[in-house]
Amino acid sequence: MTSVDPAEPDETGDADAMPAPPRKSLSRNSAVMVAGTATSRGLGFARNALLVAAIGATSVAANAYDIANRLPNVMFAILAAGVLNAVLVPQMVKAFARPGGKRTVDRILTIGGVLSLAITIIATLSAQLWVHLYTHNWPPEMVALATAFSYWCIPQLFFYCVYTLLGEVLNSREQFGPFMWAPALNNVVAIIGLGIYLWVFGPFIEPASTAEDLANISDWTPDRIALLAGFATLGIAAQALILIVPMVRGGYRWRWQWKGPKGELAVVGTIAKWSLAAVLVEQVAVTLVTRVSAAAAVAASPDIVASNAAYFQAMSLYMVPHSLVTVSLITAMYTGMARFAVTGNIPALRAGTSRGLRVTGVFTIFATIAMLVLAPLITRAAIPTVSGDDVIAISQVLMVMMLGLVPLGATVMIKRLYFALEEARAIFLMHIPMALVWIATAYAFQLFTDPRWWTVGVAFGMALSNWTGVLLRVGGLRRRLGGGGGARVLRTHVRALVAGLVAGVVGLVAVRFAPAAESLSGWGGLFTAVACVIIIGSVMLAVYAAMLKLLHVSEFDEAVAPLMRKIRRN
Repeated sequence: MTSVDPAEPDETGDADAMPAPPRKSLSRNSAVMVAGTATSRGLGFARNALLVAAIGATSVAANAYDIANRLPNVMFAILAAGVLNAVLVPQMVKAFARPGGKRTVDRILTIGGVLSLAITIIATLSAQLWVHLYTHNWPPEMVALATAFSYWCIPQLFFYCVYTLLGEVLNSREQFGPFMWAPALNNVVAIIGLGIYLWVFGPFIEPASTAEDLANISDWTPDRIALLAGFATLGIAAQALILIVPMVRGGYRWRWQWKGPKGELAVVGTIAKWSLAAVLVEQVAVTLVTRVSAAAAVAASPDIVASNAAYFQAMSLYMVPHSLVTVSLITAMYTGMARFAVTGNIPALRAGTSRGLRVTGVFTIFATIAMLVLAPLITRAAIPTVSGDDVIAISQVLMVMMLGLVPLGATVMIKRLYFALEEARAIFLMHIPMALVWIATAYAFQLFTDPRWWTVGVAFGMALSNWTGVLLRVGGLRRRLGGGGGARVLRTHVRALVAGLVAGVVGLVAVRFAPAAESLSGWGGLFTAVACVIIIGSVMLAVYAAMLKLLHVSEFDEAVAPLMRKIRRN
């Protein structure tokens, strides 16, 4: 698409008018995003393997770095994922649909960018306070290391916000590809940085005990910290700034616009208020349960157990099927959902929601069962440098997390629907019981179980929280849409679950003939684990597809049709 200068008026004389990109089908938009996400995730596995090779998965340095790297993500969730990401698409769709709407979008980017920069500076200067908030009973040397990492990691917040702001401009104009492909550049930059780190400082050597690991903190010099964390932030910056290219090529060129007509952003402010409150509730829960998992490492000393860094490794694997299918599908659908909400087309909105819940359910049910069966092998294949004990610890957390994958997809769909309808208050009310369930479960595990199970308890609480959110919002969803096609959604999920259980039994039988994941090591162990995951996973998928066909689940055919057409053409 050729670049268009928005300063030049169109045929109607509107200086702010821009060419609208051609609309593409949902399946094509989803396919573009799945391809970008899959590429990014593949590079992410390589990046994560190098990170574990550099600092371990359950070490003191790994836990300190995890806290530091978690901080900008938590702050981003508050500023962007809860406010900007969900609120902006409907408002930008409205703005681009009316004369002079570009000026409104310019103003949103201007205000959002300035506020993000100011908050990032304040958060970076108060890094030590944030570290203390997320840790409990950590030795001073661990807190100091996490703080040093944080000074380099927290600036990622600004670039996360820029990435979201620019990405939503692209998404509102149905230019979905760049937003999903940009994280691949982030991973490339990070991989280069980790490669340099390993070349300069060498790989992580597993200590004999936590005491020995604490004694090694003195090895973390400022240049070593800067190299590891600095490249991580550089990758996020590249991910954000690369979006300027497709945005300009698509016809949008930002201009500074701080002021505007009174009340122009009133709706944005109202929705942002409730969505911010919802995310704050969620992040209170995240803070408290992180303290539980972070305390496990110290409480279990001298034994090495799954702590907050192991939780992060499990979460990275848990999010793969969600980001590949659910996020890609919902992102592609959301612009249309926003358009239906703006025009009051409730039947189309209802049909789209039902379709999204059914298609994502077909994928997430299989992903849940497959990853439950293959969790140790997947952990070994994805993180080949961890020890056998670490494989067991991480895979246990992953298996419990997987129990919440199906409701996670449904929750994201329902939340986006409420945002499209500009009813963010309902999202806030949904988050309160979800947070309470998560916190109560995590602290119950801390009170009544051994420290080795505390992080597992945090994962179990997250799964229960996701189910709580879905079950509490079903009635509200039906009232707002005049019926949500719940019976059809339930039938599809039940049939998919039956098909998944049959595939799961086949997978369990096959796993009995595979070597134990914790016994695999080196390049040979990596190739063995990858081969087992591919072979057993393919057999399970074939059985699942056959069962879905037998049970007349048409959503599977609908989802894979674009891929099959491409294969036939090639």
